[in-house]
Amino acid sequence: MATDPLAWLDDELAGLEALGLRRRLATRAGPQTAAEIVLDGRRLVNFSSNDYLGLAASSLSKAVQEAVDQVGWGSGASPLVTGRGELHARLEEELAAFEKTEAALLFSSGYAANVGAIASLAGKGDVVFSDAKNHASIIDGCRVSGARIVVYPHRDASALESLLKQSREFRRRLIVTDALFSMDGDLAPLAELAELARSHEAMLMVDEAHATGVFGAAGRGVCEHLDVEDGVHIRVGTLSKALGSLGGFVAGRRSLIAWLANRARSYVFSTAPPEAMAAAGLEALRIVREEPHRRIELLQRAASLRDRLQRDGWNVGESQSQIIPLTIGDPQPTMQLSAALRERGFLAPGIRPPSVPEGESLLRLSLSYAHSPEQLEQLADAARNLRRVI
Repeated sequence: MATDPLAWLDDELAGLEALGLRRRLATRAGPQTAAEIVLDGRRLVNFSSNDYLGLAASSLSKAVQEAVDQVGWGSGASPLVTGRGELHARLEEELAAFEKTEAALLFSSGYAANVGAIASLAGKGDVVFSDAKNHASIIDGCRVSGARIVVYPHRDASALESLLKQSREFRRRLIVTDALFSMDGDLAPLAELAELARSHEAMLMVDEAHATGVFGAAGRGVCEHLDVEDGVHIRVGTLSKALGSLGGFVAGRRSLIAWLANRARSYVFSTAPPEAMAAAGLEALRIVREEPHRRIELLQRAASLRDRLQRDGWNVGESQSQIIPLTIGDPQPTMQLSAALRERGFLAPGIRPPSVPEGESLLRLSLSYAHSPEQLEQLADAARNLRRVI
């Protein structure tokens, strides 16, 4: 009898199960709202979403419906063929104005934006310096590029400086970092990185995915918050988190955007996202401009919750944002705590390797403007009462 070439999958899945690392798909009913969610038939207070400003189920829906009536849904081809519509172009113009850059380019996702940008800016004979806790999309972009990859310790500008001094033989040097790290909720030392990029004639690329709409006086992100925008050459953002929609973008000088439109394979060879999604992006930018209280109150509530959790003995690391980790260490107790909170009505996902390094499993609490102070207090009370679980 012929051997089943996929038989190994069952053994590998059993191995993941034994280590507490197996994931299973859940099904959501109804809309994704940042405050509450119905998952696998159960209503939960939602601390898992990246919908930081509570926009995903807001007036964006009406904007999309109106756009679909006008322009339909599918784009039909890549942006360079027939896929780029008037709403796409308008959103790119608005994003550039919002970011105070010369131009911007839309991608189908933030993942595609990072992979496309890095692989277009660095290649054989070049070197990319990447923070040890950068998002998987940055890591994959580095790998696809074919450049030498040098991983520097998390947020360690001094170590990066030493590595840059040893990189003079390379044609181009690219430093790439998340602005706000998606698991630990801490911020990159962008002022130091901008100075290192300047002094070593390196390109600096910053992914503001989790900070766009949340940080900065105008909501542009950590670059604005730390007043280093002039020192950052390539800015990446997403429409799928605080802006409540989907898609990613790169903003920068006009020549950068022209180069990416010609060389970013994840742009050139992907069908353009639906034009109606651009209507959602335009509406989200309007809200970010006109309703700054959303981001202000979000960060205030996050600071209060961090303080409460720390007083209760939880390790929240160096979080300075709306992302608050409860670091446990091992996968099994992490998932036990997540399950116990779920039984009490809270969706607080456990994060395990490979999403985080070995020994750093955690609960990732993702706060939204849509959460009420009462919901945050209830979560903190439940977590305090469950400390015996770990």
